[in-house]
Amino acid sequence: MRDLKQLVKAYDVRGVVPDQWDETLSRAFGAAFVQVTGATAIVVGHDMRPSSPSLSRAFAEGAAARGADVTEIGLCSTDQLYYASGKLDLPGAMFTASHNPAQYNGIKMCRAGAAPVGEDTGLAEIRELVQSWINEDDTVTVPEVEAKQGELSRQDTLRGYADHLLGLVDLTAIRPLKVAVDAGNGMGGHTVPTVFDGLPLDVVPMYFELDGTFPNHEANPLDPKNLVDLQAKVKEVGADLGLAFDGDADRCFVIDERGEPVSPSAITALVAVRELARAKAAGEQSPTIIHNLITSWTVPEVVAEHGGTAVRTRVGHSFIKQRMAETDAVFGGEHSAHYYFRDFWRADTGMLAALHVLAALGGQPGTLSALTEEYDRYAASGEINSEVADQAAKSAEVKAAYGTLDGVTVDELDGLTVAGADWWFNLRASNTEPLLRLNVEAKDPAKMAELRDAVLAIVRA
Repeated sequence: MRDLKQLVKAYDVRGVVPDQWDETLSRAFGAAFVQVTGATAIVVGHDMRPSSPSLSRAFAEGAAARGADVTEIGLCSTDQLYYASGKLDLPGAMFTASHNPAQYNGIKMCRAGAAPVGEDTGLAEIRELVQSWINEDDTVTVPEVEAKQGELSRQDTLRGYADHLLGLVDLTAIRPLKVAVDAGNGMGGHTVPTVFDGLPLDVVPMYFELDGTFPNHEANPLDPKNLVDLQAKVKEVGADLGLAFDGDADRCFVIDERGEPVSPSAITALVAVRELARAKAAGEQSPTIIHNLITSWTVPEVVAEHGGTAVRTRVGHSFIKQRMAETDAVFGGEHSAHYYFRDFWRADTGMLAALHVLAALGGQPGTLSALTEEYDRYAASGEINSEVADQAAKSAEVKAAYGTLDGVTVDELDGLTVAGADWWFNLRASNTEPLLRLNVEAKDPAKMAELRDAVLAIVRA
């Protein structure tokens, strides 16, 4: 019998199709989603992966069999699904495995208004309910209920999504910019043409063809090798900047005019300054900015310098969104280039972050590297992944080596974080893959490199 704990992660469903799940199980997830949330209507969308249309339709059928009306919005980015959930005030389900390879697929679920469904907010209940419907022979039997069959309908939300975003950032007065955009054959190829249409942008498109087999490179900009093509294109065409979207286009990475990556922490700080200014102009005294524990120390420093309150939290969209709701935060950023906006139902949208970068760059005469220099104060390793047999044991080894050093602090809010006076590192297990992820930051590049190599030596021994 399948153990769904391997499939249902901390804040989404993610696994290989059809080995770990298929249309039959997706139909059961649709029924369980409606039963747990009590929804009478939902919205469902999907990315460009070959398995996404059939999995999405099966989920919709399972939800309809439980009496819920289903609005299918078809091909969309994850943040476009969040827009639909917010605008229509409906619970939603997005079929995507984000940056994972082609054989994977998954479901990101939310309640009405794009409120998160994570392990502590309904996902564990959904998992347990579907698990109870799996028979000993691994077949799935969803109990029938007395309910009027829900109706399935279609709706196009792309134009509404674009208009909503453009209503949140004023780009009318920016100078003309040349921007290279790498969609990675993902959903950025679907959303960018509509959102950028009519703006003073000379767009140089790369890999806009929707292809869930990812023929050019993985749609994971967090891995430096997947930025190489965009970096070369920026320099080749003399672009003012480059933008790289992941597979479901909810994350956006930024390349400056030199072809150098701008860290997501620097983008978090840049957008935070803009959102703080807007909130304070509206009368808020000390607006809150959320940042996860792997963002640079630069972020809380910049937030404090601009009169805001910085709140540190765990990694992951469901945790960020929950903390934003608790604090009424205006904005939140993660090291992985997820950016969350109060005016976007506290959901993450890489596209809105990209528009902020374009507005900031186009609103002054200088280069992007000069603009972001003040937000790049420390030497950082970036996220380094290591495949290990026993994640917990390796983390314990690292804790034993560093946790008792004089003058260090240790916390385990999310993985293992160890900090000295002018350095810190975090080691945490991936929620979706058998990996340990290491992030290191220090005032001095040599110290960062020394610390990075020493921790990796333990992890990879």
